[in-house]
Amino acid sequence: MMARIWTVARTMWSHGSGRYSLIVLGAWLVTAVVSLFWTPQPLLATDGYHAWDTPSPAHPLGTDGTGADVLSWLMAGSATNLAIAMLSVLCSAAIGLLLVGCMVSRRSGVASATVAVVDALISIPTVLIALLLTVPLGASAGVIVGACSIAYGLNLARIARPAAMLAATSEYAQSARLGGASGWYVLTRHVVPNIVPVLMVQLSMSAGTSILAEAGLTYLGVGVGAGTPSWGHSLATSVKFINVFPLTVLWPGLVVTVVVVALNLFGDALRDAADPVTNPALRDLGGNNAERSREERGERR
Repeated sequence: MMARIWTVARTMWSHGSGRYSLIVLGAWLVTAVVSLFWTPQPLLATDGYHAWDTPSPAHPLGTDGTGADVLSWLMAGSATNLAIAMLSVLCSAAIGLLLVGCMVSRRSGVASATVAVVDALISIPTVLIALLLTVPLGASAGVIVGACSIAYGLNLARIARPAAMLAATSEYAQSARLGGASGWYVLTRHVVPNIVPVLMVQLSMSAGTSILAEAGLTYLGVGVGAGTPSWGHSLATSVKFINVFPLTVLWPGLVVTVVVVALNLFGDALRDAADPVTNPALRDLGGNNAERSREERGERR
């Protein structure tokens, strides 16, 4: 298992897009962890006499309208955005796979009803879902996660359905059913492994889109609260003064752009590196493992 993971990582690193995504995502993860214990300036430290300052040794990226350090807020916001992206991916994957399981169900009524529901709900914008969730939950990170999970889960189910149907109607899946296997067994052992490439790409895109959604929803006032650091919060508080103090908008916008591009490239690079069809190193690894197993069996004899 570790040899396979190392081979996939090495293959990703050998390509420019994979190397870029690994470096950016690694830096994001390290920054998020470090920000939990240390930031260049305290988040609540403000100085009205140094509001909208340009970059300086004390404030490498300058200050915002309250005199707070922009770099410190971006570092702290990286942890918030990382949590939102991870939760959105996990929840959307759960919703999407549940819907896929219903779509490939042997009960035609359940499958048809699920397809109709997905086709009807997928047209609802993420912003509208967030506004509906704001009524009972209020403006919070939970609204972003909930809205993204529902919207991206529906999208994942619709995109993965053709590959899932092909796997569910294959000969080995039918043989498993004739052997008494349950629908859950067929889904987890035969359907899901065959749609992993689709899942990789769609979930990485969902993570990137959730960051954009956080920025947009926070700007509309239905995202994270005013006291919670996030990249969207940094954009929302400074975009009104973009013509006067453009640097305060440049930094969070640049961070969001770099990370979203890295997430989109990560899914494509991981799909290509983890597929033995497109990665000869994995085929060689599988052949070496098979040969080693035959040798071990021969020694036992």
